[in-house]
Amino acid sequence: MNFQTTQNKSEAIVKTNVEKLDASNASELKSELVLLNKNGVNNIVINLTATKYCDSSGLSAVLTANRLCKDTNGRFVLCGLQDTVLKLIQIAQLDKVIDIVTTEDDAVALIHS
Repeated sequence: MNFQTTQNKSEAIVKTNVEKLDASNASELKSELVLLNKNGVNNIVINLTATKYCDSSGLSAVLTANRLCKDTNGRFVLCGLQDTVLKLIQIAQLDKVIDIVTTEDDAVALIHS
């Protein structure tokens, strides 16, 4: 399995187990995010610690999570970004619309703030 999901009372944490988040696995991530949302989860953390590369398909999955959370008055947070992934997000200027923190604990704390 490429993604590991842990669901708590108020949020779900999706941890990637892939080095590359690209067209070969982004649709699986999107499906996981939509399923969480349909099950009433509106606060989502994506932990990208294991991911060293992301393409436009991966960014699309991230934006899907952001939209699903915003549409249900929830919160979306990215954490554990490697430098290469962070640079891509900054180039796309997504760092201006998505909450980004260093650790999973920081992400959960941000959701609860």
